[in-house]
Order: sequence, then C-alpha cells, then structure tokens
Amino acid sequence: MALHIPIKAISMQAKNLLKTENKPLYVLGFQDIDRSNHILAGGKAANLGELYQIKGIRVPDGFCVTTEAYKKITGNNRELNNLLDELTGLKAEERSTISGISARIRTVIECVPIPKNIAEEIAGYLEKFGEKDAFAVRSSATAEDLPAASFAGQQDTYLNVIGKEAILKHISKCWASLFTDRAVIYRVQNGFDHRKVQLAVVVQQMVFPQAAGILFTADPVSGNRKVVSIDAGFGLGEAMVSGLVNADNYKVCNGKITDKKISAKKLAVYGLKDGGTKEQEIEPEHQNKQALTDEQILELEGMGRKIEEHFGSPQDIEWCLADEVFYVVQSRPITTLYPVPEINDHENHVYISVGHQQMMTDAMKPLGLSLWQLTAARPMFKAGGRLFVDVTQQLASPAGRKMLIDVMGEHDPLIKGALIAITERGDFIKSLPDDRSALGPIKSSAGKSVADILEKIADDPLVVADLIKHSETSVAALKQNIRAKSGPDLFDFILEDMQQFRKSLFDSQNMGVIVAAIDASTWLNENMKNWLGEKKAADTLSLSAPNNITSEMGRELLDVGDVIRPYPEVIEYLQQVKDDNFLDELVKFDGGQQARSAIRNYLDKYGMRCAGEIDITRARWVEKPAILVPMILGNLKNFEPGAGKRKFDRGCRKLLKKNWSYWTG
Repeated sequence: MALHIPIKAISMQAKNLLKTENKPLYVLGFQDIDRSNHILAGGKAANLGELYQIKGIRVPDGFCVTTEAYKKITGNNRELNNLLDELTGLKAEERSTISGISARIRTVIECVPIPKNIAEEIAGYLEKFGEKDAFAVRSSATAEDLPAASFAGQQDTYLNVIGKEAILKHISKCWASLFTDRAVIYRVQNGFDHRKVQLAVVVQQMVFPQAAGILFTADPVSGNRKVVSIDAGFGLGEAMVSGLVNADNYKVCNGKITDKKISAKKLAVYGLKDGGTKEQEIEPEHQNKQALTDEQILELEGMGRKIEEHFGSPQDIEWCLADEVFYVVQSRPITTLYPVPEINDHENHVYISVGHQQMMTDAMKPLGLSLWQLTAARPMFKAGGRLFVDVTQQLASPAGRKMLIDVMGEHDPLIKGALIAITERGDFIKSLPDDRSALGPIKSSAGKSVADILEKIADDPLVVADLIKHSETSVAALKQNIRAKSGPDLFDFILEDMQQFRKSLFDSQNMGVIVAAIDASTWLNENMKNWLGEKKAADTLSLSAPNNITSEMGRELLDVGDVIRPYPEVIEYLQQVKDDNFLDELVKFDGGQQARSAIRNYLDKYGMRCAGEIDITRARWVEKPAILVPMILGNLKNFEPGAGKRKFDRGCRKLLKKNWSYWTG
C-alpha cells in the first residue's frame, strides 16, 4: 500500500508573500488548510486540513487545487457563460433540458487546457511523491459538506489515478463534474446559484485497504448521539457508498458493542497496479466473516469521538484499514439529525415540545422564540426553531412520572406513548426511589401549593369576571401607550410589559382560576366516563361555557357569514380575493358596506389572533384579513343561517341533559 508521506508544502511565509503580491493561490498542501479556507479549498479539502491537524488521526497526504484555478479556466469563457445563462432559471422538473445543457458545459470545461503555470505548480507537488504512487482525485465544492446541506456524492471521484498527465486530466473531469445532472438538480432544489458554487479538487495519496467504510458518530436511524454506527466492508469504501456491495453494521455505545449485523459480502472493489479499479468476488468461506475485529471496532469508536470533539458536531466519517492501521479520508457534518438543545453535562435528557402543547408544530423565528421564553414559568430550550421543556427530573421520580404521563395523555397520546417507551427502557433515566412524601405538596411556579392557590379564590363566582375586566382595562391602556413608542423604546416597553404580564399571570387569583379549571375538567372527565361511559366530556361541555374565546370567535365568524349571506355580489367578489386590500373594494357591491363593517368589527375584536399565534412574528388576521376569507366562504357553504346561536344553544341543552341524566340515573 501507499503509506503516509509528509509533504514539504509551501511555507506560511511563502503564502503570506503570495498574498502580499496579490498572486492567487492555485495549490495548497493539507497542512496549510483549515476551515477558514472553505471558499478557497471547498468543503472536502477544508475538512481534510482540519483532520490533518488532529493528533492521533492518520490522513493520507495530498494537496488541493484551489477554486482560484477553477475560476482561472472558467472565468472568461464566453461559451461557458452563455450556457450558464441558459441553465439559470430552469426548474428541477425540466430534466431533459438540464441534461442537455449540462453535458455541453462539461465538454467545454474538459476541453479547456490547464494553464501552464498551474500545471507546473501541480507537478511540483507531485514530485514530492513517488513516480508510481496512485492518487484519489476528488471534487471539493464550496457548497459541500456544510452543516445544513452535505452535497455528498454530487460531484465525481476518481480512484487509483497514476501519473501527472492522468492526474491533470482527472482534475479537469472533476471540474466538469460540477455540472453533472444530479449536481445541477441538487443545486436547483436547494436554491444555490450555479455561478456562485466554485470547485476545488483534492489530490490525495491512495491507500489500498483490506477493509473500509463509514462511521457515524450519531446513529443515523435512531438519532441517538451516544451510539456510534459503523458500516464496514472489504476493499475500497467507494463500492459500499455506491451501494454496489453489502456491508456489516456495528453499533457501539460508551466503549461497548451493543449490536452487530454481519452481511454476506460477495464482492469487493480493489485498486489495480497500473491504475483504475476492479470488482472481485470474495471466497465463500470469507463472505460471512466480520470485516473488523471487536478491538478494531472499539478503536474506530474512539477515533470517531475524537474527530467529533474537534469539529464540535456529529460527523459522517470515511475510513479505511490498511496493514492494521486506520486512515481517515473524509469527515463531514451529519445533516439529517434533528438538532438538540445545547447542554454540555453529558447526561441523558428528555424534552417535550412546547409547540405541540400549543397546537403549533411549525418552526418559530428567533424573535418569536425570545418573546415566548419571556412568558415561560420554567426554562425553555431552543432546538430546530422550536422550544422544549426538560422533563427528565419528573420522569426520574415514579410519582412525578405518573403525574406527567397522565397529564400528557390528556393532551397528546403520541407523546404519552413516547414517554412510556423511554421510561420502560430502564437504561436512559436514573430512577429515584418511589417516595411520594419526599415530593411534598405540588407547587406552582410561584412557589405556592395547589391548596394555597385554590384557597385564594374559594367559591367566589365574581373572580373570573373581575380578572377579565382587569385584563381588558390593561390591554386598552397598552394599546394607547404603545402607539407613542418606536425603535429601542418599543422593545424596552415590551420587555417591561412582559415582566408585568408574568407577575399578573402567576398571581394567586390568576393561578387559582387556572388550577380550578384544570381540576374541574379532570374531575368531570373521570366521573362522566365512570357514570356515563363518555370520554373527555369536559371538552365537549366547555364549548358552550361563557368566556370560551376559542368557541366564541368561531361562532361570531358564523355570524359574519350571516351578514354576507344575502348578498350574492359580495360572495362572488370574495371568491376572487387574492390580496389583503379587499375590504376597500367591498363598498362597490350591493351589501358591501354591511359586509365590510361585519368583518372589521370581527377584526377589532379578534384580529390579534392567527394560526400558530404563539410566534409573535406570525401575520395576524388584522394584518392579513384575506386569511379569513376561505373560512367565511366555507361557513357559508357548510352551515345554515343562525348556525352560531344554534351551536351555542345545542351545547347548553347537551350540558343540561347530561346533568339531568346524572341526577336521575
């Protein structure tokens, strides 16, 4: 095999001199590259330069032909630029057109001779190796191996390339591979400009391995970041990556092999002496043999963790084993894992989505996340544009676990099932003794027990009315005061109000009403199920309860529809509405004035609402009233006149009927 040979690359002084003289850097050795050179060297070479610096990690030597060389041969090519103009603006589904233009672009690039000065610089690096040494020639695009998009496999790789002329030829082929059909379509789908993606080329000394494969420092199937997943096969790893051959799979967690799947490995791909590769059948007695020993598997896990620590995120690592020595030929971020909150205590954590509890599963913008966190009663953690609460401590206590799982079961059976599954594993959460007395009375976020909170409201029916009146007065004052605020003063005003809001929200009376409502709903649901066999009766009954804003705004939108119903011209116009200025046009139609007044009155009362409203950055109905139009038209189609009042009356009758059934049953 070809072993690790140090390169006497240009010194940092030489690099600085070249920069001083404004001369472009066309070739760089791995030792002169790191992540800061991403634009110059592309993602693959930048990561190789980082790997090269990690103590104890062996990287086959090589160099990078930089993006400056690519720009030199493509920058002023009129034919190429005309073809790029044709390619720009095409959609991914226009595959036949993309294919034709891409093929012409590749031909143009491959036919451009590499300038003499660049070819001589490449030859100078090759002189540091043996004349018969073989190389892998790989693409390294600037839009490659990124945290959000890997671009893996989009450009071409050529293995076992021997000799200067062959290497120069394959460098040109790598440049051209920036315009393979799959690479072009991938860029279109991910919104990358073809002209802004540059290509460097990695020329790396070949290692001819007995085994090779891929190591993921987080299990790509389960997402478990504590499990290393290793795929391994005989021969060159490219055959496994391309799906040509089967591979073993090993799972490792904290220095212990937890699972093995040994595949029947009938084929392997090996390098030829004079260049190129060949497929070779594996002898039957070796086909079911483990590609790596247990000791080698554990050694790989340690290497993977070291590389992960260096890069600071889970990694997808290509490795090979030659003469019992592991070499790393690539490492890139794993882009398919859902992000987790940043907590560096190395302990297991269980998080519950805040958005799911609020019927809001979409990602939120940073401003929305920040403002929502200000209202939280407990710490909230960000990941993937969403907020989560850590429930690990509650799940550790048997009493707390039962309470949490019961509560979650009322909201979301899927989350309840997930919590049960994670606790039944037994190895994820350290369980505390089942000492209910140690928990003490259940406390609110304000530090008061439930009994203390309920005592504050007793049986006073006026508490809710007083709280509503206080809230309406406060909102009216805020509306008046906020109009005079702008810029930093506006944010200061909002922050001050959020503090007042939290203080009001967690006031004993407010909390008392909330706790009383939860207790009453739980009591009704449990007893109505026992008495009448009906599930979640409280949810049904509360639809016609006074001050249920969700129900009231739905019924009142039905009333808006009733105002519009007698006027066919207005209905026809609303069916064509596409923008948010439609209210001004309504007055042109018979009944338009009445329709506009009804919609505006509704917006005055409920215009601050919207779907996913916990995100303050979401457009409110008052900002985009056209959002309401499909709902109004749907109500006109699906409900008869007076449906709002009938729905409320029907709910009241249902409530009375159930009450009578209980007392007479």
